[in-house]
Amino acid sequence: MTNETVNIWTHFLPTWYFLWRLLVLAGGPGFRAEPYHWPLLVFLGPTCLYPFASCCAHTFSSMSPRARHICYFLDYGALSLYSLGCAFPYAAYSMPASWLHGRLHQLFVPTAALNSLLCTGLSCYSRFPELESPGLSKMLRTGAFAYPFLFDNLPLFYRLGLCWGRGHSCGQEALSTSHGYHLLCALLTGFLFASHLPERLAPGRFDYIGHSHQLFHICAVLGTHFQLEAVLADMESRQAWLATQEPPLGLTGTAATLGLAVAGNLLIIAAFTASLFRAPSTCPLLQGGPLEGDSNAKQQ
Repeated sequence: MTNETVNIWTHFLPTWYFLWRLLVLAGGPGFRAEPYHWPLLVFLGPTCLYPFASCCAHTFSSMSPRARHICYFLDYGALSLYSLGCAFPYAAYSMPASWLHGRLHQLFVPTAALNSLLCTGLSCYSRFPELESPGLSKMLRTGAFAYPFLFDNLPLFYRLGLCWGRGHSCGQEALSTSHGYHLLCALLTGFLFASHLPERLAPGRFDYIGHSHQLFHICAVLGTHFQLEAVLADMESRQAWLATQEPPLGLTGTAATLGLAVAGNLLIIAAFTASLFRAPSTCPLLQGGPLEGDSNAKQQ
């Protein structure tokens, strides 16, 4: 038992839950044959990937200082692809009526793809100044993930503002309760990541169970669960209305955007990994140093 044990399991078990949801939905009668459902399936791929990459990073990051950085480079890349995956169902099912086929709608997914590259680049770079400037490192990493989240959820924020105080009178723009739970969990996730509560109030008491990174994992997974439910609610409730609209992105565009984003993220990770191997063994980054909040492996 170490303070990584629960970090591993809080993302290992959800990986199989989301994979089960993917297989059940994809195995439904005619589900995969209907192009309307494809954005949901694209979203579920990175949804399974990011908790799996996280549990692998927490499992193998203790092998060496270099392995730790590479593990988290891959973890950040999976999170970046998840942010892109979110954009596909939002563009397909969750856009406000006034945005449909406008400039923002047309550029929504391509911009999310560029955001994923920016997210991976910034978050990977943030590991390099963390010993000399931990505050800068934390700020870069937080910003790298906060910005894609805020961009992806612009349609929801707009619909929320449009329907604020109007109850059920806003028709297609109404948000489900799952949307609210998703946004609440996302807020808690960001707060826990930035605050390091509760362990900063009682050092040593939450080393194994209950520290902020475990709570951060749990809130992130719950948020993704509610996000999936919210996407399903939009997909079903708005299907008849969206059937009168042109699909914004076909299969070819989806595959091209996703493929280029995956290739770009892998190239960024490869570049940062190569820089680690070029660094001299005396580099402080490769000496172990103080273990940061996302690794924290307790020495036995």
